[in-house]
Amino acid sequence: MGGWSSFISIVRSLCLLHAANNYLGTTVITYGPSMLPTLNITGNLLLVERISTRTGKLRPGDVVIFRSPESPRKVVCKRLIGMEGDQVTYVVDPKNSDRCETIVVPKGHVWVEGDYIYDSKDSRNFGAVPYGLLKGRVFWTLLPRKDFGSLAPKPK
Repeated sequence: MGGWSSFISIVRSLCLLHAANNYLGTTVITYGPSMLPTLNITGNLLLVERISTRTGKLRPGDVVIFRSPESPRKVVCKRLIGMEGDQVTYVVDPKNSDRCETIVVPKGHVWVEGDYIYDSKDSRNFGAVPYGLLKGRVFWTLLPRKDFGSLAPKPK
């Protein structure tokens, strides 16, 4: 009988862990230049809450994680620039020109961009992102230690 109670305790713990990870929050490791200077090129360990995406409480300026529309196995971290119905003006190819375009974010989509527009693959490349691909909002930096603390939204 003692073996079954241990097994049931392990199963309950795994169920609780699964629910917390999928519905409350998780940690992610990011790396790359697209979110400089907000995030490091060599990597950050971030806390992500998943409640805002489910309740529609995201706002422009929030840093979000989402499934890449081009490569669904990949999770990407960018800044939310516009919500559905917002008018967004962006530089089409910042490395080679200063030509801008303006779009209206389609219904059920958001517009995301990296903070370092010169080396970021974002909505300027793959278009508006379906809201269903959003996985959470980054709210805290755990590592590196020098950046430990709240990751506040960037003002418009």
